[in-house]
Amino acid sequence: MQAMSEAASESTDAASPLKVYWQPGCSSCLKTKEFLTQHGVSFISVNVLADEQGFRELAALGLRRVPIVRRGHEWVDGQVIRDVARIAGIRLKAAALLPPAQLAERGDTVLRCALRLAATVPEDKLDTLFPNRPRSYRQITAHIIQIFEAFLDLVEHGRRVEHAIYEQDVPAGLTTGPQLIEFGEAVRQRLAHWWVSAALRVDFNVRADVYYGIQTLHEFLERTVWHAGQHTRQLQLGVERLGLRVDPPLTDRDLAGLPMPENVWDDQLRFD
Repeated sequence: MQAMSEAASESTDAASPLKVYWQPGCSSCLKTKEFLTQHGVSFISVNVLADEQGFRELAALGLRRVPIVRRGHEWVDGQVIRDVARIAGIRLKAAALLPPAQLAERGDTVLRCALRLAATVPEDKLDTLFPNRPRSYRQITAHIIQIFEAFLDLVEHGRRVEHAIYEQDVPAGLTTGPQLIEFGEAVRQRLAHWWVSAALRVDFNVRADVYYGIQTLHEFLERTVWHAGQHTRQLQLGVERLGLRVDPPLTDRDLAGLPMPENVWDDQLRFD
Protein backbone atom coordinates (compact mmCIF):
# COMPACT_ATOMS: atom_id res chain seq x y z
CA MET A 1 0.00 0.00 0.00
CA GLN A 2 2.87 2.33 0.79
CA ALA A 3 4.49 1.62 -2.61
CA MET A 4 1.23 2.54 -4.37
CA SER A 5 1.03 5.75 -2.38
CA GLU A 6 4.60 6.69 -3.32
CA ALA A 7 3.96 5.89 -6.98
CA ALA A 8 0.86 8.04 -6.95
CA SER A 9 2.84 10.86 -5.37
CA GLU A 10 5.55 10.60 -8.05
CA SER A 11 2.89 10.65 -10.77
CA THR A 12 1.31 13.75 -9.25
CA ASP A 13 4.67 15.49 -9.02
CA ALA A 14 5.47 14.69 -12.66
CA ALA A 15 2.22 16.34 -13.72
CA SER A 16 2.75 19.39 -11.52
CA PRO A 17 3.96 22.66 -13.03
CA LEU A 18 7.55 23.74 -12.48
CA LYS A 19 7.92 26.73 -10.18
CA VAL A 20 10.95 28.98 -9.77
CA TYR A 21 11.14 31.07 -6.62
CA TRP A 22 13.47 34.05 -7.05
CA GLN A 23 14.14 37.68 -6.17
CA PRO A 24 15.48 40.65 -8.19
CA GLY A 25 19.25 41.11 -8.31
CA CYS A 26 19.95 37.50 -7.31
CA SER A 27 22.66 36.20 -9.65
CA SER A 28 21.81 32.51 -9.30
CA CYS A 29 18.07 33.23 -9.65
CA LEU A 30 18.66 34.91 -12.99
CA LYS A 31 20.96 32.13 -14.18
CA THR A 32 18.35 29.50 -13.23
CA LYS A 33 15.54 31.26 -15.08
CA GLU A 34 17.68 31.84 -18.16
CA PHE A 35 18.81 28.20 -18.17
CA LEU A 36 15.21 26.95 -18.22
CA THR A 37 14.17 29.47 -20.87
CA GLN A 38 17.13 28.59 -23.10
CA HIS A 39 16.07 24.94 -22.96
CA GLY A 40 12.45 25.71 -23.77
CA VAL A 41 11.13 24.69 -20.36
CA SER A 42 8.07 26.62 -19.20
CA PHE A 43 7.78 27.51 -15.52
CA ILE A 44 5.78 29.60 -13.10
CA SER A 45 7.91 32.55 -12.03
CA VAL A 46 7.50 33.56 -8.38
CA ASN A 47 9.20 36.74 -7.18
CA VAL A 48 9.13 36.15 -3.43
CA LEU A 49 9.69 39.84 -2.68
CA ALA A 50 6.48 40.75 -4.51
CA ASP A 51 4.38 37.58 -4.09
CA GLU A 52 3.32 36.94 -0.49
CA GLN A 53 1.76 33.59 -1.36
CA GLY A 54 5.01 32.46 -2.96
CA PHE A 55 6.93 33.53 0.14
CA ARG A 56 4.56 31.48 2.28
CA GLU A 57 5.00 28.46 0.00
CA LEU A 58 8.76 28.62 0.54
CA ALA A 59 8.28 28.99 4.28
CA ALA A 60 6.04 25.90 4.28
CA LEU A 61 8.99 23.96 2.85
CA GLY A 62 11.16 25.27 5.67
CA LEU A 63 13.13 27.45 3.25
CA ARG A 64 14.14 31.09 3.43
CA ARG A 65 16.43 31.29 0.42
CA VAL A 66 16.31 31.48 -3.36
CA PRO A 67 16.57 30.30 -6.07
CA ILE A 68 14.44 27.25 -5.43
CA VAL A 69 13.01 25.15 -8.27
CA ARG A 70 10.00 23.04 -7.32
CA ARG A 71 7.78 20.47 -8.94
CA GLY A 72 5.07 19.13 -6.68
CA HIS A 73 6.64 17.96 -3.43
CA GLU A 74 10.18 17.87 -4.84
CA TRP A 75 12.48 20.88 -4.81
CA VAL A 76 16.12 21.61 -5.60
CA ASP A 77 18.43 24.54 -4.98
CA GLY A 78 18.80 26.47 -8.23
CA GLN A 79 22.48 27.10 -7.54
CA VAL A 80 23.24 23.55 -8.74
CA ILE A 81 22.34 23.59 -12.43
CA ARG A 82 22.58 19.82 -12.83
CA ASP A 83 19.87 19.46 -10.15
CA VAL A 84 17.75 22.04 -11.97
CA ALA A 85 18.23 20.06 -15.18
CA ARG A 86 17.14 16.84 -13.48
CA ILE A 87 13.91 18.22 -12.00
CA ALA A 88 13.12 20.01 -15.28
CA GLY A 89 13.79 16.92 -17.43
CA ILE A 90 16.72 18.47 -19.31
CA ARG A 91 19.55 16.28 -20.57
CA LEU A 92 22.58 18.25 -19.48
CA LYS A 93 26.02 18.09 -21.06
CA ALA A 94 28.91 18.66 -18.71
CA ALA A 95 30.49 22.07 -19.31
CA ALA A 96 34.25 22.59 -19.25
CA LEU A 97 35.57 24.78 -16.44
CA LEU A 98 38.41 27.23 -16.78
CA PRO A 99 41.58 25.99 -15.05
CA PRO A 100 41.88 27.14 -11.42
CA ALA A 101 44.75 29.50 -12.28
CA GLN A 102 42.61 31.32 -14.83
CA LEU A 103 39.69 31.45 -12.43
CA ALA A 104 41.93 33.04 -9.79
CA GLU A 105 43.09 35.59 -12.35
CA ARG A 106 39.48 36.36 -13.33
CA GLY A 107 38.60 36.68 -9.65
CA ASP A 108 41.33 39.24 -9.05
CA THR A 109 40.16 41.23 -12.07
CA VAL A 110 36.55 41.19 -10.84
CA LEU A 111 37.45 42.29 -7.31
CA ARG A 112 39.77 45.04 -8.53
CA CYS A 113 37.00 46.42 -10.71
CA ALA A 114 34.38 46.19 -7.96
CA LEU A 115 36.63 48.27 -5.70
CA ARG A 116 37.25 50.84 -8.47
CA LEU A 117 33.50 51.11 -9.01
CA ALA A 118 32.73 51.51 -5.32
CA ALA A 119 35.41 54.19 -5.02
CA THR A 120 33.59 56.35 -7.58
CA VAL A 121 30.33 56.41 -5.61
CA PRO A 122 30.00 59.56 -3.46
CA GLU A 123 29.55 59.03 0.27
CA ASP A 124 26.01 60.40 0.14
CA LYS A 125 25.05 57.86 -2.54
CA LEU A 126 26.49 54.70 -0.96
CA ASP A 127 23.24 53.89 0.83
CA THR A 128 21.07 54.38 -2.27
CA LEU A 129 19.06 51.20 -2.87
CA PHE A 130 19.01 49.18 -6.05
CA PRO A 131 15.57 48.90 -7.73
CA ASN A 132 13.09 46.25 -6.56
CA ARG A 133 15.42 44.99 -3.86
CA PRO A 134 16.51 46.44 -0.50
CA ARG A 135 20.26 46.37 -1.16
CA SER A 136 22.44 49.49 -1.36
CA TYR A 137 25.67 50.29 -3.23
CA ARG A 138 27.51 49.86 0.07
CA GLN A 139 25.87 46.49 0.72
CA ILE A 140 26.44 45.06 -2.77
CA THR A 141 30.11 46.06 -2.60
CA ALA A 142 30.47 44.34 0.78
CA HIS A 143 28.64 41.31 -0.62
CA ILE A 144 31.09 41.01 -3.52
CA ILE A 145 33.99 41.11 -1.09
CA GLN A 146 32.31 38.60 1.24
CA ILE A 147 31.80 36.14 -1.64
CA PHE A 148 35.58 35.85 -1.95
CA GLU A 149 35.98 35.89 1.82
CA ALA A 150 33.65 32.87 2.09
CA PHE A 151 35.79 30.95 -0.40
CA LEU A 152 38.95 31.80 1.52
CA ASP A 153 37.42 30.85 4.87
CA LEU A 154 36.56 27.46 3.40
CA VAL A 155 39.94 26.66 1.85
CA GLU A 156 42.07 28.19 4.61
CA HIS A 157 40.08 27.32 7.72
CA GLY A 158 37.63 24.62 6.65
CA ARG A 159 34.65 26.83 7.46
CA ARG A 160 31.48 25.43 5.89
CA VAL A 161 29.74 27.84 3.53
CA GLU A 162 26.29 28.46 4.99
CA HIS A 163 23.52 30.52 3.42
CA ALA A 164 23.80 33.10 6.22
CA ILE A 165 27.30 33.99 5.02
CA TYR A 166 25.84 35.40 1.79
CA GLU A 167 23.16 37.28 3.75
CA GLN A 168 25.61 39.23 5.93
CA ASP A 169 25.30 42.98 6.16
CA VAL A 170 28.23 45.36 5.85
CA PRO A 171 30.74 44.52 8.61
CA ALA A 172 30.42 46.72 11.67
CA GLY A 173 32.80 49.66 11.68
CA LEU A 174 32.90 50.13 7.90
CA THR A 175 31.12 53.47 7.92
CA THR A 176 32.96 55.22 5.08
CA GLY A 177 33.75 54.45 1.47
CA PRO A 178 37.54 54.31 2.04
CA GLN A 179 37.05 51.83 4.90
CA LEU A 180 34.98 49.61 2.59
CA ILE A 181 37.68 49.75 -0.09
CA GLU A 182 40.34 48.92 2.50
CA PHE A 183 38.32 45.86 3.56
CA GLY A 184 38.08 44.72 -0.06
CA GLU A 185 41.76 45.27 -0.74
CA ALA A 186 42.68 43.18 2.30
CA VAL A 187 40.57 40.29 1.00
CA ARG A 188 42.07 40.69 -2.49
CA GLN A 189 45.59 40.50 -1.05
CA ARG A 190 44.56 37.48 1.01
CA LEU A 191 43.30 35.72 -2.11
CA ALA A 192 46.54 36.50 -3.97
CA HIS A 193 48.64 35.23 -1.06
CA TRP A 194 46.61 32.01 -0.79
CA TRP A 195 47.07 31.30 -4.47
CA VAL A 196 50.84 31.79 -4.36
CA SER A 197 51.42 30.00 -1.06
CA ALA A 198 48.90 27.16 -1.01
CA ALA A 199 46.71 26.75 -4.08
CA LEU A 200 49.20 24.74 -6.13
CA ARG A 201 49.03 22.01 -3.48
CA VAL A 202 45.22 21.93 -3.39
CA ASP A 203 43.15 19.12 -4.91
CA PHE A 204 40.37 21.00 -6.69
CA ASN A 205 38.47 17.76 -7.30
CA VAL A 206 37.58 17.32 -3.63
CA ARG A 207 34.05 18.10 -2.52
CA ALA A 208 33.44 21.64 -1.28
CA ASP A 209 31.51 21.91 1.97
CA VAL A 210 28.70 24.23 0.82
CA TYR A 211 25.07 24.43 1.93
CA TYR A 212 23.35 24.22 -1.44
CA GLY A 213 24.44 20.84 -2.80
CA ILE A 214 27.26 18.74 -4.18
CA GLN A 215 30.08 20.82 -5.67
CA THR A 216 33.76 20.17 -6.22
CA LEU A 217 36.17 22.83 -5.02
CA HIS A 218 36.86 23.62 -8.68
CA GLU A 219 33.14 24.20 -9.28
CA PHE A 220 32.89 26.32 -6.15
CA LEU A 221 35.83 28.47 -7.23
CA GLU A 222 34.14 28.99 -10.60
CA ARG A 223 30.86 29.89 -8.89
CA THR A 224 32.67 32.28 -6.54
CA VAL A 225 34.16 34.16 -9.48
CA TRP A 226 31.08 34.37 -11.69
CA HIS A 227 28.83 35.12 -8.68
CA ALA A 228 31.04 38.07 -7.74
CA GLY A 229 31.38 38.99 -11.42
CA GLN A 230 27.61 39.19 -11.90
CA HIS A 231 27.18 41.47 -8.88
CA THR A 232 30.06 43.61 -10.15
CA ARG A 233 28.21 43.95 -13.46
CA GLN A 234 25.20 45.13 -11.43
CA LEU A 235 27.33 47.58 -9.45
CA GLN A 236 28.72 48.91 -12.72
CA LEU A 237 25.21 49.34 -14.11
CA GLY A 238 24.25 51.27 -10.99
CA VAL A 239 27.34 53.48 -11.20
CA GLU A 240 26.52 54.26 -14.83
CA ARG A 241 22.96 55.19 -13.85
CA LEU A 242 24.44 57.69 -11.38
CA GLY A 243 26.17 59.32 -14.35
CA LEU A 244 29.62 58.19 -13.16
CA ARG A 245 32.41 56.45 -15.04
CA VAL A 246 35.10 54.00 -14.05
CA ASP A 247 38.25 53.42 -16.08
CA PRO A 248 38.75 50.69 -16.99
CA PRO A 249 35.28 49.14 -16.65
CA LEU A 250 34.52 45.43 -16.34
CA THR A 251 34.22 43.98 -19.86
CA ASP A 252 33.00 40.78 -21.48
CA ARG A 253 36.64 39.90 -22.10
CA ASP A 254 37.31 40.03 -18.34
CA LEU A 255 34.53 37.46 -17.85
CA ALA A 256 35.32 35.24 -20.84
CA GLY A 257 34.94 31.53 -20.13
CA LEU A 258 32.67 32.06 -17.10
CA PRO A 259 29.04 30.84 -17.14
CA MET A 260 27.60 34.35 -16.82
CA PRO A 261 23.87 35.09 -17.14
CA GLU A 262 22.95 36.96 -20.30
CA ASN A 263 21.18 39.76 -18.44
CA VAL A 264 22.80 41.96 -15.83
CA TRP A 265 19.86 42.67 -13.51
CA ASP A 266 16.96 40.41 -14.47
CA ASP A 267 15.19 38.83 -17.45
CA GLN A 268 11.78 40.15 -16.39
CA LEU A 269 12.33 43.42 -14.51
CA ARG A 270 13.94 46.58 -15.85
CA PHE A 271 16.72 48.27 -13.92
CA ASP A 272 14.98 51.57 -13.23
